[in-house]
Amino acid sequence: MTKMSVRDKLAILSDAAKYDASCASSGSAKRDSRKGGIGSTEGMGICHAYAPDGRCISLLKILLTNFCIYDCSYCINRSSSNTRRARFTIEEVVDLTLQFYKRNYIEGLFLSSGVIRSPDDTMGEMVEVARRLRIDHGFKGYIHLKTIPECDPVLLEQAGLYADRLSINVELPTDSGVQRLAPEKKPQTIRRAMGTVRGAIEERGERTIKTKRKPRFAPAGQSTQMIVGADPTPDAIILKSSAQLYSSYHLRRVYYSAFSPIPDASAALPLMKPPLMREHRLYQADWLMRFYGFANDEILEGSSDGMLDLAIDPKLAWALRNRHFFPIDVNRADREMLLRIPGLGTKAVAKILQVRRYRTLRLEDVGAIVQSIQKIRPFITAAGWSPGGLTETENLRVRLAPQPEQLSLF
Repeated sequence: MTKMSVRDKLAILSDAAKYDASCASSGSAKRDSRKGGIGSTEGMGICHAYAPDGRCISLLKILLTNFCIYDCSYCINRSSSNTRRARFTIEEVVDLTLQFYKRNYIEGLFLSSGVIRSPDDTMGEMVEVARRLRIDHGFKGYIHLKTIPECDPVLLEQAGLYADRLSINVELPTDSGVQRLAPEKKPQTIRRAMGTVRGAIEERGERTIKTKRKPRFAPAGQSTQMIVGADPTPDAIILKSSAQLYSSYHLRRVYYSAFSPIPDASAALPLMKPPLMREHRLYQADWLMRFYGFANDEILEGSSDGMLDLAIDPKLAWALRNRHFFPIDVNRADREMLLRIPGLGTKAVAKILQVRRYRTLRLEDVGAIVQSIQKIRPFITAAGWSPGGLTETENLRVRLAPQPEQLSLF
């Protein structure tokens, strides 16, 4: 058998890692190499580059191996999959990370892996990669480890000492979905591991009396990822699951990954992938829960099928179903109500609250704050402006929805 080169391994294991969506590099502690070491998370540190589908590609994103002892139906790397396999050594991952960083190709490492031999063996190798980078080479760049929930909790705690962020996949939105499509994985084990990480982050989140500093442990927190469209779970249940994960484990992010059909797929999986717009709408709805004060159950309240509207954004869809809340007076409403107005983001609301302390806002003043006033006009009142019956117009959705575009063949 011909020995595989590092270049060949990189081609296989970087391609296999594309299904991991949770590779954002925000939220870490400030570190740089001006006092020694290699790398940085500030200044010229993490350079965010995004693919057309929104995934961050600024990190060296690879798998330690795509061999796996598990046989999850939706995974291209499952044990029964007829795919080309490869495996990095610890030394190869460390060397690739350092060499790529020195050439300014990447600003950090996102490392995931299939499970080989046992969860403890695989997780132990991933922790050793991070340890060597941090301790042996003084690497101060960003490290994200996709951890294995079935491993020993001691390994999870060790991982947090060297990684900026830890993530543990919940795999699918519901326990029943996991039991059906990934029966070798146990939802309770996944949640127990997430609880271990949360506990360790909180325990080390307090300054000690002696040092007056917070001990370093996964300063960018933990995240998770769930696959969307591999089973018939509606968006309402997905958002409910996300809300529970945020409240239970204080996650930084829940990532949504649209199911992608794979070769030799199980008959239990759909033949077609869900529209990528569904993934996008879930992220928008997630944003409403995290930054706009929406409860997960009210985003789709009144929806007949529990699915997000693909044609318009979730906040506009909510406003059209709840017109009795509108119009809202931009000169009197509190921040919570202003955030519910379609077309107003958090920065625009902050600006409105600031400006109205000194003057009464007119429609043109709001228009100067936002990018487009057209979506906002039917939902607000301002000095000299009232939408009248516009808010209750039957064709309001048609007027506000993006117009269809003829796509070019060339």
